[in-house]
Amino acid sequence: MVTTVKNRRFEDEDSGLGVRHFQVLLLFFALTVAYGCRVNLSVAVVAMTDAASVNPDFPEYNWSEKTKSLLLSSFFWGYVITQVPAGQLARKYGGKVMILSGLAICSILNILTPICAKIGGWQLVCALRVVEGLCQGVVFPSTHTILSQWAPPKERATLGTCAYSGNQFGTILMLATSGVIAASPIGWPSIFYISGGIGCVWSVVYFFFGAGSPQECKSISAEEKKLIEMSQADEVSGGQEQPKEQLPTPWLSFFTSPAFLVLIVSHSVHNWGFWTLLTEIPSYMKNILGKDIKSNALLSSLPYVCMFAMSFVFSSISAQLNNRNCISRSTSRKLFNSIGLWIPMVTLVGLGYVNPDQSELAVVLLCFTVGMNGATYLGFNTNHIDLSPNFAGILMGITNGVANIMSIIAPLIVGFIVTNEHDPEQWRIVFFIAAGFYLVGNTLYVIFGKANVQPWNDPPAKPRRNSTPQVESQH
Repeated sequence: MVTTVKNRRFEDEDSGLGVRHFQVLLLFFALTVAYGCRVNLSVAVVAMTDAASVNPDFPEYNWSEKTKSLLLSSFFWGYVITQVPAGQLARKYGGKVMILSGLAICSILNILTPICAKIGGWQLVCALRVVEGLCQGVVFPSTHTILSQWAPPKERATLGTCAYSGNQFGTILMLATSGVIAASPIGWPSIFYISGGIGCVWSVVYFFFGAGSPQECKSISAEEKKLIEMSQADEVSGGQEQPKEQLPTPWLSFFTSPAFLVLIVSHSVHNWGFWTLLTEIPSYMKNILGKDIKSNALLSSLPYVCMFAMSFVFSSISAQLNNRNCISRSTSRKLFNSIGLWIPMVTLVGLGYVNPDQSELAVVLLCFTVGMNGATYLGFNTNHIDLSPNFAGILMGITNGVANIMSIIAPLIVGFIVTNEHDPEQWRIVFFIAAGFYLVGNTLYVIFGKANVQPWNDPPAKPRRNSTPQVESQH
């Protein structure tokens, strides 16, 4: 009891900005690079197939709409495959090794994209994108593994939001600058050269200054290291002497835990709605509202600017609530998850009833919907570490793998429902389905979700030969 009081007292002492914040900044740029390399083709492919109207000095490829769709989806074929193995590998070899190797290879492949398009056409580019997806599949599980080592429990939501907001920052940068780069004298190949080059620079910086845990970091002060270790020790039950990387993975416990199962559901419904918006809203606004959102780079990136900004607003509110001990961690996760899913549920329904002459209202609703999604960073997105600091990377790999299968299926379902792109009634069904997923997913999360460390975070170690019967019977 005395130890616990000392730990909490030490945790409450604010050490200001430290090495842990620098490590989170490096993760922010890692996710910026990851999403920049992921999104760049969606903009570049327009210039690659219509170079005459953008910049005629560079190669043009006669790729059909079907081929372009194939290229854009090929990334996710590889991305889904490596999610779960990445979490296991990050536990064994460390998050730094995995995220560094994954993004370094992906960045080099990005630089090679124009050459591959010239040599092997869309087939080689498609294969390249699959490999890039395989490489980027390690990013989220590795990020969660690193955050579980660096973030004190009270700072977990804030630091996690700061790291994962790099997703939106990378998307914003690509959407806002790619069109300008393609039309400039350096042309569309530079979209890949610049994004890949920045990734290579990040890889060099992270190789020298990144660390997978406080124990691996040489520049961390003894005080900050102690703060992190003691705050985490206060959260996890003692008695487990095995090194974390040697703990057996409790797969059965994962899939029989209601708290984790609803985490999978919450992540999946979020991706369903998010990718429905990302892939289909431009078509909706063009065919129903008569407004081509993709023709305006600023308008295209505006929803992500809102999400980027709102994630920090929600993070600040969460930090204040935690510092004042207003609500429990479990209540906090459920509150922000509800804001991130239930409010967009309402705006999606409203979007279905917007008249064709109300395009400005549609843009506002779209920005509000995506902006509110930023609250989920403080909900399900951080919950993996709450449930199991030891297996956070594996848990993220599982939920992200399942969720991205949903994000592949969602546009296909939309294509099945919307047979006439100019029919508002069909689009209304699409929005109602997404809203329904949000309703059911978050309701289950509110009922069954938890934010305390689960018993399976510390699997029982195999008894040693010299263990006494007394010790064995205590378990």
